[in-house]
Amino acid sequence: MERLRKALLDFWDRRRNRALSNQPEPDSVSVPPEGVREVLFICTGNYYRSRFAEAVFNHNAIEAGLAWRAFSRGVAVHLAPNDLSPFTHEALESRGIDLQMTAPTRLGLMTEDLERAVRRIALKQAEHEAYIKKNFAEWEPHIEYWHIHDLDAAPPEEALPQVEQAVLKLLRELQREDFNSRRTGKGSRESS
Repeated sequence: MERLRKALLDFWDRRRNRALSNQPEPDSVSVPPEGVREVLFICTGNYYRSRFAEAVFNHNAIEAGLAWRAFSRGVAVHLAPNDLSPFTHEALESRGIDLQMTAPTRLGLMTEDLERAVRRIALKQAEHEAYIKKNFAEWEPHIEYWHIHDLDAAPPEEALPQVEQAVLKLLRELQREDFNSRRTGKGSRESS
């Protein structure tokens, strides 16, 4: 378990260092360690909810010794005013979650992201489903939708704890699936 934890932390350090130096990520930087499966969180600007979900997931997955990692993308990153919401930054800091558990900048959703993820979760169906259907129609049946409001409909004190609870529930589910798959010799659920 400690070896996996170190491999994941090294992976995030390499990604962050590449992003901060404005260099493109070669596959050796963007591909997680062998045997690690990925969850994709999809939001609008990849600035607030999805980045919080990504960091909470990664922090807790490492703590639990799970071979899972999260990354996040946005469907309209041009709408976000900067790289990370101050509400997300503050909420992560107050929980003792290192900012390296989320990407250093917002990124737009691409087909490659949907292909590499085992689980794909959009943070609010009413907000993201139409975009997914229009731009990634073949992937829409493989998207799980949550119902967590953006800043226009709920304050961060309400929305971010909802994201956190949903992420922790997902982690418990993945942990059960991993346990059951080891016990029965079958793989974890694939949403592809």
